[in-house]
Amino acid sequence: MNDKLDVFALFPTPIVHFEVPDSAALNADLRTAIEKRQKSDTSGTLHSNYGGWQSSWDMEKWGGTAAIKLLAFARNTANRATCNRSGEPVSITWKANMWANVNRAGHGNEFHAHPGSFWAGVYYVDDGGIGADPSLEGMLEFMDPRGPGVAMYAPTLAFNCPGGLSVGANEVVVPKAGLMVLFPAWVLHQVRPYKGNAERISIAFNLSL
Repeated sequence: MNDKLDVFALFPTPIVHFEVPDSAALNADLRTAIEKRQKSDTSGTLHSNYGGWQSSWDMEKWGGTAAIKLLAFARNTANRATCNRSGEPVSITWKANMWANVNRAGHGNEFHAHPGSFWAGVYYVDDGGIGADPSLEGMLEFMDPRGPGVAMYAPTLAFNCPGGLSVGANEVVVPKAGLMVLFPAWVLHQVRPYKGNAERISIAFNLSL
């Protein structure tokens, strides 16, 4: 019997996350800009969000130096995580838009994608305490793009390979202040309702060609 199995993880879906350096000072400046914008635009916008406040999608214009710096981190990270079809590195001047989200108790976002973009992402200015206490919910949740078939037929079984344990189910990222997350813009995702008593402040963005 041949004991060697060649298992290929085909069709991977990359979720990139890292902590932005010197985030405490950056977050203080971002919070100031967001609070100022919220006072001048109390109604905000409504897209996938239920409850909470969402800014206009041009934060790079009103967010000051901190917003431009954050967007530079996102663009540089996207270049590191992107290649051409031959696997060679690329250097792309990504077109971007970004917006702020302020959620309080009961607020979240419905499942949605970001059409017309290559990468989408989120950065956490204030996790609202979720990082220390995940029972407060408010997580970023990704829907498995491979479909629910396996989990519907045999929910206790999974595939013994990298990325195979959650097949047919969803995965979550727990917010943490200073954390940036990039993911393919076509991946369906939502923000679970926040159950804390503070503010969950995040900045979302799209990167396109």
